[in-house]
Amino acid sequence: MAELEGLEFGKSDFVLLDEVNMEQFMENLKLRFEKARIYTFIGEVVVSVNPYKQMDIYGKEAIDAYRGRELYENPPHLYAVADAAYKAMKRRAKDTCIVISGESGAGKTEASKYIMQYIAAITNPSQRAEVESVKNVLLKSNCVLEAFGNAKTNRNDNSSRFGKYMDINFNFNGDPTGGHINNYLLEKRDIQAVLSALQVIGFSEEEIDSIYRILGTILILGNLQFETDSESVQVVGLEAVSHIAGLTTTKPDNVTKSLLFRTVATGGGEVIEKGHTEKEACFGRDAFAKALYERLFCWIVARINAVIEVKDYNPVLHGKNTVIGVLDIYGFEIFENNSFEQFCINYCNEKLQQLFIELILRQEQDEYQREGITWQHIDYFNNQIIVDLVEQPHKGIISVLDEACLTVGKVTDTICLESMDAKLGQHPHYTSRKLTPSDKTMEFHRDFRIRHYAGDVTYSVEGFLDKNKDPLFQDFKRLMYNSSNPVLKEMWPDGQLSITEVTKRPLTAATLFKNSIVALVDKLGCKEPYYVRCIKPNEMKSPVLFDDARCQHQVAYLGLLENVRVRRAGFAYRQPYARFLQRYKMTCEYTWPNHLMETDREAVEAIVTQHGFQDDVAYGHTKLFVRTPRSLFTLEQERAALIPILVLFLQKVWRGALARMRCQRMRAIYAIMGCYKRYKVKAHFWEVERRFTNVRNMADYGKSVEWPTPPAALAQFDSITQQWRARQIVKNIPPSDMGEVRAKVAALGALSGERKDWGCGRPWERDYLDCPQTSSNFIRISKELRNKDQYNQVLFSGFCRKVNRFNKSTDRALFITEKHIYKLDPKKQFKVLKRLPLESMTGLSITAGVDQMVALHTSSQDDVLLYIQRGELCPNQDRIGELLGTLIDHFTRSVATVRGCWVETGIGFRLQRGAELKQAKPNFTELAWLSINCSQ
Repeated sequence: MAELEGLEFGKSDFVLLDEVNMEQFMENLKLRFEKARIYTFIGEVVVSVNPYKQMDIYGKEAIDAYRGRELYENPPHLYAVADAAYKAMKRRAKDTCIVISGESGAGKTEASKYIMQYIAAITNPSQRAEVESVKNVLLKSNCVLEAFGNAKTNRNDNSSRFGKYMDINFNFNGDPTGGHINNYLLEKRDIQAVLSALQVIGFSEEEIDSIYRILGTILILGNLQFETDSESVQVVGLEAVSHIAGLTTTKPDNVTKSLLFRTVATGGGEVIEKGHTEKEACFGRDAFAKALYERLFCWIVARINAVIEVKDYNPVLHGKNTVIGVLDIYGFEIFENNSFEQFCINYCNEKLQQLFIELILRQEQDEYQREGITWQHIDYFNNQIIVDLVEQPHKGIISVLDEACLTVGKVTDTICLESMDAKLGQHPHYTSRKLTPSDKTMEFHRDFRIRHYAGDVTYSVEGFLDKNKDPLFQDFKRLMYNSSNPVLKEMWPDGQLSITEVTKRPLTAATLFKNSIVALVDKLGCKEPYYVRCIKPNEMKSPVLFDDARCQHQVAYLGLLENVRVRRAGFAYRQPYARFLQRYKMTCEYTWPNHLMETDREAVEAIVTQHGFQDDVAYGHTKLFVRTPRSLFTLEQERAALIPILVLFLQKVWRGALARMRCQRMRAIYAIMGCYKRYKVKAHFWEVERRFTNVRNMADYGKSVEWPTPPAALAQFDSITQQWRARQIVKNIPPSDMGEVRAKVAALGALSGERKDWGCGRPWERDYLDCPQTSSNFIRISKELRNKDQYNQVLFSGFCRKVNRFNKSTDRALFITEKHIYKLDPKKQFKVLKRLPLESMTGLSITAGVDQMVALHTSSQDDVLLYIQRGELCPNQDRIGELLGTLIDHFTRSVATVRGCWVETGIGFRLQRGAELKQAKPNFTELAWLSINCSQ
């Protein structure tokens, strides 16, 4: 059973039918056709129904699916039988053949092409050029042979009018090395594709030109007419004769003479010319045209063989040469009017059917013997009696026909029929109207009937003798041999004999055909055969119509039921123990999931015993033989019921395995991530340690050392670390310097880089008026203010210039304590000109430049605009930053909610009430750097 097809598509092997009868056979065949399953097995035979449409089952995926697989592992297909033949050839070094048969239009030619394409696709994996060349020629030869050997008929658009047998030679590697083609009974399209194929095969330009010349000659001969005057026969229109002479490179007079006269030799050696009657001239013209085409076709086949034959083969050097034969030949034919051609074709099929039955029986016997199974006699119809009726010497129909053709005098078809009636009247498979007068389906003096294996066929004897004779006059042979065209001359070697040298009559057509078929059967008999039986589903070439009566007729004459009976006579099904066990082990508790027995055979016996099939099987050496299909279907049904359960179980196990693998991967990922994090942390600490090892000895205590970029995991910790290091530096600052450091930190944060030089790098003295350069008047005034206003700390003091609204400036002194802002006049002994409560201050505006201008804003809008003077000893000294930082530090330390700070574009810094101060906590890092600067 093919595992990939369900029972809804019918039985994939006819051997598995419940009962072997025509009704069940046709029912299964029709079901599979309707389900687009055009192939069905009979054991190792493939039954093919022409689908009359393109099917997507021949591509690369299909080739890969069947390559190297056993016949029963995949659904039925041409590729299955092709691969089986190739494996038998390659593994056992045994010659094989594939016989393709069926009536016209059943798909034989297409089947042979698919088989050739498959063999070409699976060979030469190393793409050796010489092997590829052989493959190309073998494939292209189909195109040429179809072009010259096929024709459009009322039954088939591409009907093969010849039988073809092709041998493909293979080397020990299984690669094609050459081939040979035989053709049988050629009866008497795209042009670019044919021309391309001829060139690929190796035809020269001169040879191709000769082919077209011969075809042109045949066409002109078909239009040639004769007329009779008072005494002789003449050709109508001598232009046709001139054309023929030009195409065949002969003389026009010789062409006319060959058409109108026949040269004969008398008994005394005298040569005379005998003129034709009009009927004889027409007969000779037709015979000449047919002979031209036949010789052309045979020459093309011989030319292809010369190209593809194995050359310089030495078994010692090259190993054993094996062969796969592909036979594409006409099938059995039964028409309303059956003539000589149908007689020959049906005789060929009788011989092939005889070989088929003998080989199938032989295969069965050999397998039984190999497996140690007792052979049982099988009753079957032996058609040897029909073969003898046709070919038996001195008694057969062919002998009677040959005798009539050799008889001197006027012998007609009717006389020949009477001779057959006299010699064959007692034969059980022969009859005629004379022998059975009551049978009105035959005509007196015309019809005879043969009971073939495929059914009764009535033949009309009219034309038998003319078709059996060699109708070609020797004059035509000499005419073509004497042509100056070397190709044409090569086709007619028998024309070199003169009329006096031709003494032996040529063999008749029937005898030549019989000899070729006997040789073919002998050739096939020494090979291991595989069969493809093609069936034509309808006469309308429809892809959906299945004509039951038409198909049943073909099933009958192809002997398919006979084939099934032979395969079913012993055991319907056989399979190696390992394969059987693999498929059905889930149906037995002792074999699922794996058995513990010594051999697979014991495990198979356990399955059979559990199901009670002991009496329906036999055990071979390597295979199990099942007698009836019912036992197999019981196993199939139980297997089909268990499959969903097993699928769910396997899905559960697999999903669990996937989950565990994902969990293991995640654990591994986290372990790697943890190790990597630890490594990055350690590496960061090592780098920090390396960079800051000697900072105690550095002038800036490591301010110029850049901190390494921390890993993401240490981002927050790195910030804390930097602050910790800053604390380590800050804690060493004397308490007397802490006020200055805090003020600088406040100024640094407030200015945020808006002012380039704000006095960070110098010591801040704050009270610049309390110095030796000032008079004792300031000391006196400061004591009076201390006593009066009770201040404890001077925040800032210094000389400045006041600018009024009229842009006039005067010298002043600025004195700021934790309680008031004082404006003093230094020229009048530091007289207090203005006293403002510090808490009334709402803002402070400065510029982004290097000037010392500052605006003090108050709640009473009594703003003061000052220009702070630089120190006399340090004219470039900037005191704006000192004033700003001191005020911010004071407000930060004195109130919980103080005026925030913001930078106003174009004006500068402003201290504003009502907002939370951003520097509510000291920035120890900045504090550390500022303390270092202070220490410097």
